[in-house]
Amino acid sequence: MSLLVGRELALDRDALKRLELGALFHDIGKIGVPSEILQKPGPLTDEEFELVKAHPELGEKILAPIDRLADVRPIVRACHERWDGLGYPDGLEREAIPLESRIVLVCDAYHAMVSDRPYRTRLPGEEAVRRLHEAAGSQFDPSVVDAFVRLYAAGEVLGL
Repeated sequence: MSLLVGRELALDRDALKRLELGALFHDIGKIGVPSEILQKPGPLTDEEFELVKAHPELGEKILAPIDRLADVRPIVRACHERWDGLGYPDGLEREAIPLESRIVLVCDAYHAMVSDRPYRTRLPGEEAVRRLHEAAGSQFDPSVVDAFVRLYAAGEVLGL
């Protein structure tokens, strides 16, 4: 999905490669979060959420020894930053967030919404798209949401 959106936004070949690797590795830091927390069927406690919020930084550290992934580390670190600056770990906002991270965030959110989770059943694709639209300009980069929605409307992105 991320590559489709990246192509829709006319990213060049190098940016598409960074996007692909960023999308693949964006949650690698969750290896450091206990599975009981990741699979918890109910709301997380504040302490549990703090552990989850540490995963982007851990992901960056995991990738640090791999020189060829140096330009992917900032993408992994920023994949949970929000357009309005209320994300984590650094509270980046708008264009300070790498475009690749903004793309991964939208695609990951859509995927999460249309997939069954321990705490809820999947949403229909149309409802997930409605929620992306609703959060465009706050959680998500509006231009990325627009590109995603164009692809969804064209049948390029499906509910899983």
